Amino acid sequence: MAQPSQFSLLASRRFLPYFLTQLFGAFNDNLFKQALILAILYKLSFSGDSNLLINLCALLFILPFFLFSALGGQFGEKFAKDALIRVIKGGEILIMLLGAVSVLFGSLPLMLLVLFAMGTQSALFGPVKYSILPQHLREEELVGGNALVEMGTFLAILGGTLYAGILMAGDGWAVWVGGSVVAVALFGFVTSLGIPRAAAALPGLKLDWNILRQSWAIMHLGLVKQVPSVSRSLLGNSWFWFLGATYLTQIPGFAKDYLHGDESVVTLILMVFSVGIALGSMLCERLSGRKVEIGLVPFGSLGLTLFGLLLWWGAGSVEAASVEYTWLGLMSQPAAWWVMSCILGLGVFGGFYIVPLYALIQARTRDEERARVIAANNILNALFMVLSAVTAIALLTQAGLSIPELFLVISLMNVAVNVYIFKVVPEFTMRFLVWLLSHSMYRVSHDNLEAIPDDGACVLVCNHVSFVDALLIGGAVRRPVRFVMYYKIYNLPVLNFIFRTAGTVPIAARHEDEQVYEEAFRRIGEYLEAGEVVCIFPEGKLTGNGEINEFRNGIARIIEEHPVPVIPMALRGLWGSFFSRAPDKGFFRRFWSRVGLVAGVPLAPEQVTSQDLQQQVSQLRGEGR
Repeated sequence: MAQPSQFSLLASRRFLPYFLTQLFGAFNDNLFKQALILAILYKLSFSGDSNLLINLCALLFILPFFLFSALGGQFGEKFAKDALIRVIKGGEILIMLLGAVSVLFGSLPLMLLVLFAMGTQSALFGPVKYSILPQHLREEELVGGNALVEMGTFLAILGGTLYAGILMAGDGWAVWVGGSVVAVALFGFVTSLGIPRAAAALPGLKLDWNILRQSWAIMHLGLVKQVPSVSRSLLGNSWFWFLGATYLTQIPGFAKDYLHGDESVVTLILMVFSVGIALGSMLCERLSGRKVEIGLVPFGSLGLTLFGLLLWWGAGSVEAASVEYTWLGLMSQPAAWWVMSCILGLGVFGGFYIVPLYALIQARTRDEERARVIAANNILNALFMVLSAVTAIALLTQAGLSIPELFLVISLMNVAVNVYIFKVVPEFTMRFLVWLLSHSMYRVSHDNLEAIPDDGACVLVCNHVSFVDALLIGGAVRRPVRFVMYYKIYNLPVLNFIFRTAGTVPIAARHEDEQVYEEAFRRIGEYLEAGEVVCIFPEGKLTGNGEINEFRNGIARIIEEHPVPVIPMALRGLWGSFFSRAPDKGFFRRFWSRVGLVAGVPLAPEQVTSQDLQQQVSQLRGEGR
């Protein structure tokens, strides 16, 4: 049966009110911020450097993330998240009322104060807006939910920026801006009333109002106390904001000096980048198979580097004209399509990169720590965006690089940063190789995999057709799977890296190596006692003729020592492929063929025998060997 798409969440009360609340908040932030920047440039009379004031605006909005994210993380653990969101959105109404007054009276100091208050509200909202998702969504919905949030956020940023430009271009701009920000804040509060109950994760938490001490404690919690996959995901997430801030900051100068365009070209680039992020985010669920698939992160990283290099290479290809191009005039130049394709590619692969990281952080962080870990991520994001500005200034002014050369440098930096992350957490690379295999040589269909429980120990039992059976099963099952496999297959070059990283258990026949044999059963027991999923191939070897070999009795010993549910499974369609032992196989024989993985009904431990399991696996496989 086809799974509902991520868009079905928009019809659910578990998600829609939250999604709209987040959407209105992002829209309002960017509406007021862009209106303030345009007012400084074109509407207000003051003595001073307008560029300095614009940079001050950026600082005032980002400073609260350093100061108050830790407090927001504590609030997100101590209080019910739905009620906390409504309090924060109520505060937004008050802030925007003050913002409307500042705009109507043309008071620049008051506008800057409102901007700081907006940053504070966003810093408090950030931890709760991401930590609430795992309380309302199932694990298989996390990727789709995060994808919708990222899509909505970037489209809201774009919409708020464009709407501000429209309002500021007309007469009576102050009335329209003031009325709009208050109205949008009211809409956001109304939608927050529909968010379902989300109980406090740690109601007994004692609040620490010491900003510096608590910020340090939260950073330590996120970067040191979490498992490496979470702590390095925080770094990867913040690195994405470093890249994004660098590209977005340079867009006006790049559009003017290298695309020879006017203001409409800047808007076009922002639109293409935002649509790319939205498109990449939406594709994540389809490419990940509705699970938290961190194999997409290296894929996204490769794309970010590739399109960054291509953007540098094609930056000077647009010919200058006697007057600046409008966006329509620019798109009449063939070279402009190359540049826009690169910007779209950066957005799409940015979505592939960021959505799985957010989902992994949410899925692998304990409930009572999640809001504080996300607060640590927000502090890191702010730090990396400041670092982005410092790096760009140093490279453009001190090192004398051009904007395209800056794009080249950060693309190469992206390689270095992600090599470090993937080296420290090889699971990213392992999952990427598994994902690549299951989306290149084979088209893998799944049937009844929901029979595998979401938590608790169990044993999967499957037929053994090819050298990549474990990779295909591991890529299909939502939970991490610990495989038991013949030690000679375990030691195969390249595949050994994947198997070691996945915690695979090598096993030998007792007469081959009794020490390896006994060690295998010891490790299997440890995994099952820890509540993990173990997969075995009871045939003990690959099939040599496409038929199922007799099941050995190792499964009986496992279940006798550790009575857990057993799920029979079968692989279909692999016989004759390159990685099977078919005598007439070839690399392109059955290339991109359809492979099936089907699970049966879970069996209670007392029902398990080798003979019955072999019969059930044979029935599940059917004729599709």
